[in-house]
Amino acid sequence: MSLATKDEYKAIAADMDFPVGAFIDGGYRPAISGKTFASVNPATGAELAQVASCGAEDVDFAVAKAREAFDDGRWSRLHPSERKDVLIRLAKLMTRNARELAVMESLDSGKTIFDCETVDVPETIHCIKWHAELIDKIYDQVSPASDDHIAMIVREPIGVVGLVLPWNFPLLMMAWKIAPALAAGCSVVLKPAEETSLTALRLAELAAEAGLPRGVLNVLPGGGAEVGEPIGRHMDIDMVSFTGSTVTGKRFLGYSGESNVKEVVLEMGGKNPAIVMDDAENLDRVAAHIVQGAFWNMGENCSATSRLIVHKDVKAELLKRIAHHAKAWNVGDPLDPATRIGALVSRAHYDKVCGYLEQAESFVIGGAAKDGFVEATVIDVSSNDDALAREEIFGPVLSVLTVGSFDEAIEMANDTDYGLAASLFTANAKRAIRGARMLRAGTVTVNSFGEGDITTPFGGYKQSGFGGRDNSVHAHDQYTQLKTIWIDLSDDADEAVD
Repeated sequence: MSLATKDEYKAIAADMDFPVGAFIDGGYRPAISGKTFASVNPATGAELAQVASCGAEDVDFAVAKAREAFDDGRWSRLHPSERKDVLIRLAKLMTRNARELAVMESLDSGKTIFDCETVDVPETIHCIKWHAELIDKIYDQVSPASDDHIAMIVREPIGVVGLVLPWNFPLLMMAWKIAPALAAGCSVVLKPAEETSLTALRLAELAAEAGLPRGVLNVLPGGGAEVGEPIGRHMDIDMVSFTGSTVTGKRFLGYSGESNVKEVVLEMGGKNPAIVMDDAENLDRVAAHIVQGAFWNMGENCSATSRLIVHKDVKAELLKRIAHHAKAWNVGDPLDPATRIGALVSRAHYDKVCGYLEQAESFVIGGAAKDGFVEATVIDVSSNDDALAREEIFGPVLSVLTVGSFDEAIEMANDTDYGLAASLFTANAKRAIRGARMLRAGTVTVNSFGEGDITTPFGGYKQSGFGGRDNSVHAHDQYTQLKTIWIDLSDDADEAVD
């Protein structure tokens, strides 16, 4: 689908109706307390809607409905091909409503309409379709056994799952979680980020229209303490999958230990290095990849290239080319399809990013910030111990570090609490393979920026991840549990068990 004009997007936005209720047991409803909170357009500061502000009592109600749906088998015991059909219908409905979803996503998050139209919404639809098609293609196993026994190893849906989303990719992260969870047969209680609740609510409505049974997908907007913590502590939730900050992720491990020891999967932050060696080919192409990795989605990306570790012999030339490519990353109205950098998601986050800019001693480019917008910024950093090199800024900010050798570059790249993603640019094939193996990160790209695709597992080492992976066949593992069924075929009465 081709992009619309700025005026056309503005017209769609002006005429848009926003969902405002929690989506529980197949329909919208107010929070039990009657409380609401403002959903705000970060680009303008204007209020979009007053959204239901759920609390622990809403979580209890949603979990009860999800448990009822799971236990009576309306979804969990549906034939795999029937579950597939429902999710395929959902993908088709999303395709028909793609422009509405893209505009709503941009208004609620500050993301550019260019990214929402060309990346977020298409990838969300693709994710739903991919996991739907996988439903009836995952086989269980039979282990080697004697002629007197059959040992079956089967997957079963884990039960009621709590899904807690971040605000940087609201629709796409929802798809990364609900697609494999629903494909597996689970029932879902989902908390969107308080800053970006609207598209999650709309997607739940489309799922019901597609035929998803009542109680199977429940969406509860609200704060972390009011909704997230009760999900983490709930005794009738069987597992939680969380994407967000490492600090909050650690809390969910605590909630699990203090409640029913539910399974927890965490996808958390990153301080992701891009190593550029002195033998890297085509520095102009390298610079384009670095810029894309650093500034895409305003740098609000857990796998963003936030540390450039560059060999001293090519540093000056590479930075010159990065500065050239960064000129194309203009700041502006997110609903203008020509804009590449939109607004940061909230005033609080904008203030946090500005605090890091104030620590910079030397800007290569950028550094300007105004009214919720931050321009593409490159900062020369003298030490990997600097906060700009160690802490996740989550803005369009690239920190540059200088090295003199391959071993120094690898050591510096691994000198972090995180391990989500890394890139290595080199023309030496042996060095590329050796370096990719030495880098302590869940995804390593060679001579490119990227995260893989839907077929490759995504998650991190160290404090970037715990317990499982999103995407690929492996994403289904976190929403299922293995059962061994041992069948004795022996007819020998002496071996019978009373």
